[in-house]
Amino acid sequence: MELIPKKSYYSFNRNLRNELKTSKKIYFYDDGIRNALIANFNQIEGRTDRGALWENFLISERKKFLEYNRLWGNSWFWRTKEQKEIDLVEERDGKITGNEFKWSPDQKVKIPRLFLDSYENSDFQVIHRDNCDSFLLEY
Repeated sequence: MELIPKKSYYSFNRNLRNELKTSKKIYFYDDGIRNALIANFNQIEGRTDRGALWENFLISERKKFLEYNRLWGNSWFWRTKEQKEIDLVEERDGKITGNEFKWSPDQKVKIPRLFLDSYENSDFQVIHRDNCDSFLLEY
């Protein structure tokens, strides 16, 4: 049994030349454990790691929702050698969706054209604090 409950996600790739193939990200199921390890319990508005904390929260809650509801699929992140990135790529029933997480609904997001062009019939959505309910509570 793991002392610190966490989940690893590997990079999504389908052999495009510039996609990273061996990267991995680690998320904690409990943000409190993450905060304890880095000794930071400040409110989210004043944190310098707000983006990473928000991403960890959304990933862990999404994973819990899918497991509790017995909804199966594959999950990865996507990154290229040029540092283009998508926080979460989900594949369910043959459909690929890229999800980018931003704390602020006003933050500009540049959709990685390479991803949409390379993976036909894929979707892309930005999840922020004003629309996260639909991401966290719906399939």
